[in-house]
Amino acid sequence: MKILQNISLKPFNTFGMDVPAKYFAFFQTSDQLLEILSSDICASSDTLLLGGGSNLLFTKNINGIVLKDEIKGIELLQETDEHYFVKVGAGEVWHDFVMYCVQKGYAGLENLALIPGCVGASPMQNIGAYGVEIKDVFHSLEAMHIKDKSVNVFLNKDCEFGYRESVFKNKYKNQFAITSVTFKLQKKPSYNITYGAISKELENMGVKDLSLHAISQAVINIRQSKLPNPIEIGNAGSFFKNPEIDVKHFETIQHDYPSIIGYATGENRIKLAAGWLIEQCGWKGYREGDAGCYAKQALVLVNYGNAKGEDVLQLSEKIIASVEAKFGVRLEREVNIM
Repeated sequence: MKILQNISLKPFNTFGMDVPAKYFAFFQTSDQLLEILSSDICASSDTLLLGGGSNLLFTKNINGIVLKDEIKGIELLQETDEHYFVKVGAGEVWHDFVMYCVQKGYAGLENLALIPGCVGASPMQNIGAYGVEIKDVFHSLEAMHIKDKSVNVFLNKDCEFGYRESVFKNKYKNQFAITSVTFKLQKKPSYNITYGAISKELENMGVKDLSLHAISQAVINIRQSKLPNPIEIGNAGSFFKNPEIDVKHFETIQHDYPSIIGYATGENRIKLAAGWLIEQCGWKGYREGDAGCYAKQALVLVNYGNAKGEDVLQLSEKIIASVEAKFGVRLEREVNIM
């Protein structure tokens, strides 16, 4: 085990923010994690767990210790008549794992292709796209408590999943290091192509017979067409959550803006497309120094090179204020501000 000092986090976050961490360490096994957590430095410092760094905006120096999760491995734990139970190391790259499942014929994750980040962050955020969320395929996870070093198992019901929410973003925030996640995947696919532009893209691809590969490729094509590659332009994907409002509020907005995009989510509730709201306020393609709102997707804030985290944060505050002033809807950030 080696704990490094004064390490730049620029290579470890997709926004490319160049902030230093006072202490930094990698771990590739649970035993290495335990050793680091038992050190004097961890005992006296705040601890930040880092996976792919794809849902973070660093706005200041990190004066504690950053632990980079690099636990790998994919294991088929159990197979029933209907399901595969697959255990995955938290440090595996999410997209690589999705494509592994597609190739193996494990169904359920194909709509979540090309989402940046690592497997361990997927239940924390309850990541989702194109009509599928982690809670739909999640079975359990193992996590080590940062302070008492106990190993805990969380089942689906224990995680209190919500829209881009879980218990790990709320009452257990910064208390656990996720080491592995087990997914419950289908043997017989139940294809979900009704959300977004998947059906249209499949048509453009000339797909006649649905398959896991076809759907994952359609999702990849759509995402690549409208989302910037973090290697080329710093970003964390969707910066804001899609807000929910009641039907009466929706109808009021719809009266003035008939093209508004909304989806019923339950009794008297409508989910709006945050990107549409932001675009109507004139932010799409806006740039202020090296901080901007991406020209192809208003939901994505970007770092064109030398923006500071505070620059991006201030831009997000301006966007939130303008959307609230125009529509009476307050956006929430999906990205974690550090």
